[in-house]
Amino acid sequence: MNTGSNEPGEVAVASNETGTGEAYGEQDRGLGSRAPEFIKARRALHLSWQVGVFIIGLAVVVTGIIMLPLPGPGWVVIFGGMAIWATEFVWAQLVLRWTKRKVTEAAQRALDPRVRRRNIILTSIGLVIIGVLAGIYLWKFGITMPWKIKDQ
Repeated sequence: MNTGSNEPGEVAVASNETGTGEAYGEQDRGLGSRAPEFIKARRALHLSWQVGVFIIGLAVVVTGIIMLPLPGPGWVVIFGGMAIWATEFVWAQLVLRWTKRKVTEAAQRALDPRVRRRNIILTSIGLVIIGVLAGIYLWKFGITMPWKIKDQ
């Protein structure tokens, strides 16, 4: 899986760079920890930092998973947890880059005029079918609700 770019054969390499005040794009920034330099300089402190980031990200991802069947923005919260993990872990950065690329490709495909026309036609046909079925139901049973059954 090549997640660093669209060029075949390129390999993603972890980097120990920190921000120097320059504005880096998402693809230009190296992979690796975004922890402050004084934290990365001490092994025990950096490991503690990574454990803390992992626990916070895990809590956010689990909350998102709980929100999937419940009302709430489950997928948004899951990707927020992945973004928290991506501040420290290369695997999460690669997953987020891959996800962003796939979402962008899907959005571009959805904006294709032929796809939009097809979706509008299918939606119109579906609405006509629902309207016909609702008309048949009302013609046959009327507006009487099922719970208003007369006593026998």
